[in-house]
Amino acid sequence: MQNTISHYIPEAAVPKVLQLLAHDHLVVKVKKERKTRHGDYRRLPNGKHQITVNGNLNKYRFLITLIHEIAHLEAFSKFGRHIKPHGAEWKRTFQHLMLPFINPDVFPDNLLPHLAKHFKNPKASSDTDVQLALALKQLDAPNNKSFIFEVPLHQTFKIHNGRVFKKGVKRRTRHECVEVKTGKVYLFNANAEVDIINN
Repeated sequence: MQNTISHYIPEAAVPKVLQLLAHDHLVVKVKKERKTRHGDYRRLPNGKHQITVNGNLNKYRFLITLIHEIAHLEAFSKFGRHIKPHGAEWKRTFQHLMLPFINPDVFPDNLLPHLAKHFKNPKASSDTDVQLALALKQLDAPNNKSFIFEVPLHQTFKIHNGRVFKKGVKRRTRHECVEVKTGKVYLFNANAEVDIINN
């Protein structure tokens, strides 16, 4: 499977990634799209390690996600199982592993400033870094969806599971949206993708 990974990442990143994946007890799987995560890492009961990454990601997001999950494996291996999943040890490991990839041979020039800023203090998900997430989404295939920040105030929209919301006011970084059916208020990241409902 490790060699198949080369189809999902930028060509210039392949040799270094294959080096990082050269663990005897590591299984990497490419999965169908999961709405709640781009990838994950687990230590299996048999002692092996498993990394999964969604196969629908563009090659740059796939690479970032893959290195994110490798950082979990490396951090747990080096510092033990009791560290926080996205704590200081993981952040340092992720920064160290990503550094060789943050160059114009691997990433487009317009992504590099966002990556440099993000990796000063990487978050648990690149989706919570609105500027980086938006820059990455510009490299996705067109899908006729709108970002929450583009949706007009009080406009109704639906999300991937069909639930319908009405957009409300923006808080500091996220937008309040009311679920039409229940009246409950939810907070949406500015870069969440939704389908506008034209009344």
